[in-house]
Amino acid sequence: MSAIFSLALPHVAAMHAYTPGLQPTEPGWVKLNTNECPYPPSPRAAAAVIAELSGEGEKLRLYPNPKATPLRQLVARLHGHGLTEKNALIGNGSDDILNLLVRVFGGPSAPTSVTIPSYSLYPVLIAIQDGRCAPVEFDRSMKLPVEKLAATPAKACFLTSPNAPTGVGFSNAEIAELLARFPGVLVLDETYAPFARENAIPLLAANPRLVITRSLSKAQGLAGIRLGYCLAHPEIIDLLDRVRDSYNVNRLTQVAAHAALQDTGYYDAIIGKIIRTRDYWFGEYTARGWFTYESQSNFLFTEPRNARGECGPAVAKSLYEFFLSRKILVRAFPSHPLTASFLRISVGTDEEMLAVNEAVDAWLKS
Repeated sequence: MSAIFSLALPHVAAMHAYTPGLQPTEPGWVKLNTNECPYPPSPRAAAAVIAELSGEGEKLRLYPNPKATPLRQLVARLHGHGLTEKNALIGNGSDDILNLLVRVFGGPSAPTSVTIPSYSLYPVLIAIQDGRCAPVEFDRSMKLPVEKLAATPAKACFLTSPNAPTGVGFSNAEIAELLARFPGVLVLDETYAPFARENAIPLLAANPRLVITRSLSKAQGLAGIRLGYCLAHPEIIDLLDRVRDSYNVNRLTQVAAHAALQDTGYYDAIIGKIIRTRDYWFGEYTARGWFTYESQSNFLFTEPRNARGECGPAVAKSLYEFFLSRKILVRAFPSHPLTASFLRISVGTDEEMLAVNEAVDAWLKS
């Protein structure tokens, strides 16, 4: 250990950082590895940014609205169910809000429950706060393990629905059962909820320990501006505001998000198109004999088979590397037995999905 590392907090020096999906810088890639929206955001978002930059960017010398109050009001109004701005908090991406939640409810005093497999950032955020994970594993059925989650001593539980990386969504009946049995705070990460059959917003009023997080990176195509939000009981929002950075969302992000969220017709059309593309290729992969989870997200988690009908980690690695040779990026998860034989393919444009299919056909022949 170097002298500099010895000065760091021991738990920070010992931890590993989150590893995001590959982000190529050269052109020509079919990029289907980070679940970005394959279509541009609402034109209103760019127009709002340009308007904010008028007058030679005079507004840039001023701090942004510290609480992003207009956005809090807007997201509460859009979701209805009696929500107000006191139920909303805005973050620099939903990752920012997840970090705030760990600051409030995680740390050394009690473990934080996470499901495996799930979003791999959760354990990193917990480790930053010198916390402990209480992992609960799914089996291949991906049935929500309510009994096991309820039995953990955690003060908070992080659950992604629809799940990443499988795309499996959990019903409100299952979420309600978990809330009834788990006494801590349930953080329901609904990053992919716009593509799902239902969401848990209707459960908020009767469940003050429920926190729902959302992102504008997927359905709204605004991954580059970093905007997320959560909806929760006002007391939880108050606690999060206590540990939030004073100006955590810049003014350009705020105006772009505000404009995009109001263009519901534009996004309804895009979400519908992504769902149709997803469902079509789910049928195609299933017809190939590849086990594929029925996705409620904007990606497909599929277990490829080679020309001999074999599947497994080596087969998934072979196809992943073949995709790379053709400048196609998908995501592999080799570190866990449940996911090692699968690949996650983000839903792209029709042209991108056809390129993936052509590469699969070539791989099978090779």
